[in-house]
Amino acid sequence: MTAVRIECDSLGALPVPADAYWGVHTARALENFRASGIPLAAHPVLVRSLATVKRAAARANGELGVLEPGIASAIEAACEAIEEGRHHQQFPVDVIQGGAGTSTNMNANEVIANLALERLGLERGRYDVVSPLDHVNRCQSTNDVYPTALRLAVSRSLDGLLGELGPLTEAFAAKGTEFAQVVKVGRTQLQDAVPMTLGQEFAAFGVTLAEDVARIRQTLPLLHEVSLGATAIGTGITAEPGYAEAAVRHLATLTGLELKPAADLIEATSDTGVFLLVSGVLKRLAVKLSKICNDLRLLSSGPRSGLAEIVLPPRQAGSSIMPGKVNPVMPEMVNQICYAVAGADVSITMAAENGQLQLNAFEPLIGHLLLTSVQWLTRGCAALRTHCVAGIGANQERLARQAARSVGSATALTPHIGYAAAARIARQALETGTDVADLVVRAGLLDPETVRDLLSPGRPNGSAATGGCRPGTDRTA
Repeated sequence: MTAVRIECDSLGALPVPADAYWGVHTARALENFRASGIPLAAHPVLVRSLATVKRAAARANGELGVLEPGIASAIEAACEAIEEGRHHQQFPVDVIQGGAGTSTNMNANEVIANLALERLGLERGRYDVVSPLDHVNRCQSTNDVYPTALRLAVSRSLDGLLGELGPLTEAFAAKGTEFAQVVKVGRTQLQDAVPMTLGQEFAAFGVTLAEDVARIRQTLPLLHEVSLGATAIGTGITAEPGYAEAAVRHLATLTGLELKPAADLIEATSDTGVFLLVSGVLKRLAVKLSKICNDLRLLSSGPRSGLAEIVLPPRQAGSSIMPGKVNPVMPEMVNQICYAVAGADVSITMAAENGQLQLNAFEPLIGHLLLTSVQWLTRGCAALRTHCVAGIGANQERLARQAARSVGSATALTPHIGYAAAARIARQALETGTDVADLVVRAGLLDPETVRDLLSPGRPNGSAATGGCRPGTDRTA
């Protein structure tokens, strides 16, 4: 049989595995919460952030004389070990839990207390020396620790997302340069519109994602407003005078972030608006990224019977029954990530709206979904860049042929030959299959050199070629 130790809480006694760093509160949570099967350890950035918050609290309590120096030092050392990535398997509590994150906070308190006891040469469970509640949780509440740790975790995760979204943006921009001279047909409502270059299309992908890089960066300062020291509902009950200022100061030093206390701690304890804002920015990114992936799939459709304007790098055989079929699997994967992020935003919205009175009880769901969304988007951006965008090629012959035959090019000639003449030329092109440029020259409306200039998608916006009409030509004929 597995060796156990007996621990007690206000509800009674429970056996705890003798080799576990967690204790009775975590044991009860393991009995109560089995919804997702996903442990806190699945979010290492949250575990590390919890340890950082507890480390700052221990420093503040040691500075204020609330904790004996030896105990404060042992707690700090325990927190530092967790920050370094050790002992994360000791965080088994399910990410979906009741109690507004109390089980998460207690899991951290117990692990840190037992690690501190071990450092002091004592056996696990000697809470008369280092207590999860009286020492590790001193001057704290779940209601200020958990939101603060979550803000740190989301902020750190967003840094990782920016680290992949930036290069993806640059990869699209690089394709814009590579394809700058590749003329193609632009489309609206899936119908031929006007000429453009493939470079313009890919450059636009980069520009739209760069906008989201900026939006994400704008959310970071808001995440750096923390409620540490608010304790239960924002009044600071049970916290020592000066603790809130000291704890935030030490947390800023440990993280290197410009953290500041929330202006109103009671408001900050109940408000989840910053998480709602971050979720909205992530949804915006997801929608735009999914639209880009849709375009990549459309542009590469075929390869014989579709648009077939670009060629995506082949990543795997596409069918168990159709030989030679290759699917756009990387954009498809990213599409699904984006759908999940959009769905998570709905759940986060409901959780934010349903928090009652002085506390939102649903921050565990908010935190899990936010961290999952950021993690998936980060991985998706990396995979899309390395396994897809970097290797995209252009089907230049097909693009040139389609551009030459497109009646959309008549639009560029309208200011120079008139709408009626352009419409007549477009109709003739459709009926005969003749290129618009050839028909315009044959009709004597413009000379070949001018037509080439006017139909170049690279012309500066608003510029007009001179000498376009031959003498005596009626522009509206």
